Amino acid sequence: MSESKKKMLDPDPRVWDFETEYELGQDNVRPLGLDIHNPVFLISAILICAFVLIALANQEGAAALFGWLRPWLTSTFDWFLVLSVNVITLFCLALIVLPVGKVRIGGKDAKPDYSYAGWIAMMFAAGIGIGLLFFGVLEPVYYNFSEGGGARPLNLDINTPGNEYVGVVGTIHHWGLEAWAVYAAVGLSLAIFCYNLNLPLTLRSAFFPLLGERIWGWWGHLIDTLAVFATLFGLTTSLGLGAQQVAAGLSEVFGIEPTPTVVVLLIIGITIIALGSVLLGMDAGVKRLSEINMIMAVALFVFVMLVTGIGTAISRYFNVMVDYIVMLPALSNPFGREDTSFFHGWTTFYWAWWIAWSPFVGMFIARISKGRTVREFVVCCLLAPTAVCALWMSTFGGAAIDLLNAGGAEGVRATVIDSYAPEGALFGFLKELPFYGIVAPISLVLIIVFFVTSSDSGSLVIDTITAGGKMDAPVIQRVFWCTLEGLVAIALLLGGGLAALQGAAVSTGIPFTIVVLIMCYCLWLALRSEQRKM
Repeated sequence: MSESKKKMLDPDPRVWDFETEYELGQDNVRPLGLDIHNPVFLISAILICAFVLIALANQEGAAALFGWLRPWLTSTFDWFLVLSVNVITLFCLALIVLPVGKVRIGGKDAKPDYSYAGWIAMMFAAGIGIGLLFFGVLEPVYYNFSEGGGARPLNLDINTPGNEYVGVVGTIHHWGLEAWAVYAAVGLSLAIFCYNLNLPLTLRSAFFPLLGERIWGWWGHLIDTLAVFATLFGLTTSLGLGAQQVAAGLSEVFGIEPTPTVVVLLIIGITIIALGSVLLGMDAGVKRLSEINMIMAVALFVFVMLVTGIGTAISRYFNVMVDYIVMLPALSNPFGREDTSFFHGWTTFYWAWWIAWSPFVGMFIARISKGRTVREFVVCCLLAPTAVCALWMSTFGGAAIDLLNAGGAEGVRATVIDSYAPEGALFGFLKELPFYGIVAPISLVLIIVFFVTSSDSGSLVIDTITAGGKMDAPVIQRVFWCTLEGLVAIALLLGGGLAALQGAAVSTGIPFTIVVLIMCYCLWLALRSEQRKM
């Protein structure tokens, strides 16, 4: 057995002490009152600032680059992404039934810091963000009614009995088991190495079984820097989509033209609100906003279910869940696919996006999950969110499909089918329902709150990585990263719009896939060690 693995099995491994000036061979740099882990903070900050300046200075070039980059990456590395996510998903499912599922994050006597309600609310707010609101109507409708059915999952015919909601099934595939498996794998790795092995809450710690002391050197710096880029670009994709949807909502509710200037001003304004939440901290800021988020989202969901028919919604949900389980092997097969528009245009992009998003979501849920068992963590992070996301997508998307089949939902038809303006799909759907004048403004506020929770929790995560895993770094650093997130979102939107946002996420998600796969192996070694201690 290697020396590094022997150290990992030690019940009392070395503790990372942030109070000393010399920590495991790395200087603890504190210029201008900052507490940064050199050189991850400086390298990440300099490269990202340079990216913002170049993208803003050459917007046409950035648009052309990212317009080419995303389709090339998703068609070239499709098999790698899909097979990798399949492996990660099977690994997480195995943890539920294997004996290592009894291991408790933080040790056998650890107690949870948050109630189930608060824990799950924060997990959902970070993991789902504004995606449910942006894609809940758009995606199922687009798959079902795309021109010639080119984007339909497995090229199924919606006129065949039983295939009426194939678009909903395709959407659940993208927002269900596989997405949350990626989050669970990264989050559980970080939680175990931090709370059980007393290592910093940062990505490099998960590689201690393989790299040993080298995680404190350039190998560790490289891993953390890549995590910063993946997190930032995955996050700004979500923020950019949210800004576009808020602009569309302002146009619908108040008649404000959704120009690029309006979108930029929205990002600036909401970033300022996020800064306020960042200054309040985890419990007073992120937790409170996440709980508000959940209450408003549940209220909107219940309203839609009531006015579109509870019985219809429940029946549809169980039908599409059965179809999802039956079709999952075919949807997860990367070879010989004929539905290339669906597979390359959507599935492989989503897998890269979820992996790019995983350092953010993983570190955030790791930070709030002390005291939970491995089995409890995986079930609550994998199966429960899949069921809830499926319920949301089948209710919103399924109802929109029913309205379109009945000859209604002209707003949805105009924004998704006749012309592709995805940011307006939700409001086009809500127009078909009662009390639009009340529901639309509430939905607009909900989108903004989702936007804010993504931004403030994301800045907390990036700050933790660049501070070497420290969870109470100076507030000025969180302010810096929150501000930079807004600037990157603006640069990408002006330098290519939606294609630029998606291209940036994919370009970081593909290399980070290798990191996540290795993390799963290291996690397995750590869990076996913890099981032996028990």
